[in-house]
Amino acid sequence: MGPFTRSDRGFNFPCCSTNLGRMTRWLDDSEQRHWRAWIAASTLLRERLSRELQAGHGLTLADYEILVRLSETEHRRLRMSRLAEHTLASRSRLTHQVDRLERLGLVRREPCPDDRRGQLAVLTDHGWDALVQAAPTHVAGVRRHLVDVLTPEQFARLGEASAAIVDGLESAPD
Repeated sequence: MGPFTRSDRGFNFPCCSTNLGRMTRWLDDSEQRHWRAWIAASTLLRERLSRELQAGHGLTLADYEILVRLSETEHRRLRMSRLAEHTLASRSRLTHQVDRLERLGLVRREPCPDDRRGQLAVLTDHGWDALVQAAPTHVAGVRRHLVDVLTPEQFARLGEASAAIVDGLESAPD
């Protein structure tokens, strides 16, 4: 039957099983509940915010994030590789998103003046107007679905925990 056994609560994993010679530290019941709650909350929140932006403004959350990042830069332009880093998107995924935004007239591409191989993504005036229109919807959704659901202390702890996770992931080797 293998190392896992079925019980009325799901699968039981041996507490000290090995994986290529390393001991696996399985999540206990409390850790498993918190992990699954975090996965559900983060997935549902992103999906809800994206649906609200899509319904109200024809933008996905990924579109909105690109427009925001461009709006925060000098001259509303950013090298595509840097934009990918800022939005945590792969270069391939970002290229498809920018293609879509370009077709909508929200972003345009320009050659990078100091590197002919590079391209800049530039927020157009139409893109700026779309961002200004969408921002209240986004902020209201963040407040309604996250900030106002938590106490100020819980929200602060969430921010601290999220920062610790980001720091750990950014400093860990791939």
